[in-house]
Amino acid sequence: MMTMMVMACLVMSDRPKRARSRITLIALTCVQGLCAIFFVSDILLTIFGARSVPISWQTRELLEIGAAVGLSLGVVLGFVALRRSMRRSEVAEARLHNLQMDFQEHLISSFSQWRLTAAEQDVAMFSLKGMSVSEIAELRQTSEGTVKAQSNAIYRKAGVSGRTQLLSLFIEDLMLGAPHKDAQS
Repeated sequence: MMTMMVMACLVMSDRPKRARSRITLIALTCVQGLCAIFFVSDILLTIFGARSVPISWQTRELLEIGAAVGLSLGVVLGFVALRRSMRRSEVAEARLHNLQMDFQEHLISSFSQWRLTAAEQDVAMFSLKGMSVSEIAELRQTSEGTVKAQSNAIYRKAGVSGRTQLLSLFIEDLMLGAPHKDAQS
């Protein structure tokens, strides 16, 4: 319970930072949009001769410099946002990989504690993946009766009454972050 509260606090403390980032990106997008509108409208007005009063060259230069700075700032900050996003993605992928490896290790450790045979380990893995008895039998090229007998042996050794409880052992471990206690220990 405490772990879940700490994780919730960490996620909540990250929210203001994300909100500021979003506001900054929205503002930057608006500035870039206005700069692009300025350049396009200036070109269109010049082409169609729609400008009734010409603006002074000093004012025009200042507007163009401002628009160019806005667009340049957008490119730089866009690159920063892209790099930050790529780093977050890399960190998330690394965490997912570590979690997958830890879970695989936990499965193997549990199977070892329960003293499952190699065939029972295969059946347990396929069961945890959600495959039906007939699908497991087809993959393992055995009869459904054999798979059912192996499944019952797995449930008995794990101290559970069925597939759902077997799966819930591992889901509970993921949620709590701690290995479960073997029912036979």
